[in-house]
Amino acid sequence: MHSSSSAARPRWELFCQVVDNFGDIGVCWRLAADLARRGCGSVRLWVDDWEALRRICPAANAVDERVGGSVEGVELRRWTTAFVPLVPGEIVVEAFACELPPAQLEAMAALQPAPVWINLEYLSAEAWVAGCHGLASPHPRLPLVKHFFFPGFDAGSGGLLREADLLARRDRWCSQPEGAAGWFAARGIKSSRDALRVSLFAYEQPDLPALFEAWADGDREVLVLVPESRVLGDVRRALGRECLQVGDRVERGALVTCVLPFTDQAGYDVLLWACELNFVRGEDSFVRAQWAARPFVWQIYPQADAAHHDKLEAFLARYLQGLPAAEADALARFWRAWNGYASDRSSLAEAWPAFAAAVPALELHARRWCDAQAALPDLATALDAFCSHIEHAAR
Repeated sequence: MHSSSSAARPRWELFCQVVDNFGDIGVCWRLAADLARRGCGSVRLWVDDWEALRRICPAANAVDERVGGSVEGVELRRWTTAFVPLVPGEIVVEAFACELPPAQLEAMAALQPAPVWINLEYLSAEAWVAGCHGLASPHPRLPLVKHFFFPGFDAGSGGLLREADLLARRDRWCSQPEGAAGWFAARGIKSSRDALRVSLFAYEQPDLPALFEAWADGDREVLVLVPESRVLGDVRRALGRECLQVGDRVERGALVTCVLPFTDQAGYDVLLWACELNFVRGEDSFVRAQWAARPFVWQIYPQADAAHHDKLEAFLARYLQGLPAAEADALARFWRAWNGYASDRSSLAEAWPAFAAAVPALELHARRWCDAQAALPDLATALDAFCSHIEHAAR
């Protein structure tokens, strides 16, 4: 670990290119803020999509993107096509294989010693990650070496993003006398006492109408909270509505659907804690659902030729360990249906009853999984230690 004395703390630079969702910036902002909060050094975050940053970090609205500014100890800078580098940090992190600007690479190469250069990879549970984590790749022309850093679920990876006080904050919130009831009451969201509270954050989901119909026809009330996301159009069609907007409440049989505004990261954590089942997508909300220690359903980012199915199966192989066979089968079947497996055309409606019956067992399992992951080093701590090792080895 880096020394706590200010003179020894390195300067970090993170580069984030937003592709088409909030996951990229969600991870990068969370990592930048966590590094700063832990005292790992000064942190500068370059972002090419300022509007996406503002959505997940409202405090960035007070920052003039033309000149940059500081939020939560992180220096925010707009990454434009006319990029002019500042003096590079001792550690430069490019997120998810975004290509650093040529001017940045030249500025890095001019420094002695050269900065530690990290490519922060996407999260994967696949077995090959352990063999690639930490590998070095020399630049073909410049005196620079890039190292690959993989988040993951075991000691052979870089771990998961987890703020030092996250689980304590979760437990404090969940132990409030009024519990989740106070959170719902403050938002005017009413439901029956025994309703299944569900959050739905997803990509497009064409099979949603059948699942909504099953919920509407069920014996137990299902309260579905839908923060603004790409699935909202499918929710509207599933409910037979011409228009659906923030604040709307639609009741159909046993199904109650409420549309919530897009929330910042802290607010999204609380939404996960307040619900008994969370539908999540991509990477950032996927990890936060695990720290919520609640049953969840993961919609993995779709790739061509169903390549994402291998990644989903790799996680299932890890996550299902320790679950009784019936509950494990129910979870796997529902997740595969949610992710549109052509090889398993079980409809969401067909897979729902067994999955719903498994939720109580899945709640205990989710807590055990969370505790096991929390026993491993978090990503920011592991990355800081890795970079410190590279720095010392280069001397």
